[in-house]
Amino acid sequence: MSAFKPISKNWYVVRTRARSEKKVYSELTSREISCFLPMQRKLRQWKDRKKWVNLPLITGYCFVFISKNEYNRVLQTDNVVSFITFEGKAAVVPSIQIEQLKLMLMQSAFEVEAINENIEPGQKVEIVKGPLIGLEGEFVKCKSKNRFILRVEHINSLFSVELPSDYVTLLTKKHFAYSGQ
Repeated sequence: MSAFKPISKNWYVVRTRARSEKKVYSELTSREISCFLPMQRKLRQWKDRKKWVNLPLITGYCFVFISKNEYNRVLQTDNVVSFITFEGKAAVVPSIQIEQLKLMLMQSAFEVEAINENIEPGQKVEIVKGPLIGLEGEFVKCKSKNRFILRVEHINSLFSVELPSDYVTLLTKKHFAYSGQ
């Protein structure tokens, strides 16, 4: 009797060609590959008009939920450049981080901003009030505003949401989900 081993799927990050995130997302979806492209509505102004447009939150990246068997199918997709790697292997993004990113994007009361610079890890916190209750991440105080930071590992991007300081509480290392310790 042979044991059937279920195929495990994980979230990975693929790098796309410049300004091709939506094309990659569309192509992956048409190939029935599960993917996630974080988008946000932004007001853009031209000389003659203003318009609300949907823009990728992280330029140049798309998340895919695949098994190792689907790895090559993703790489063969038009405008996919490569997988983001860590120590020579495709970097796995924890599902909880994808879920928390989706939750942040669903909260229309808060504007989410991608920060493309390396910020040293700060105090680990959990949101205890408001629509983002239960979310964990890093807390950074910058430009005299309180910002909640969610670090997505392996892609050098951070996501921030402005929150009042009484909405968060400090966590100890043993309670923090992403410390890796």
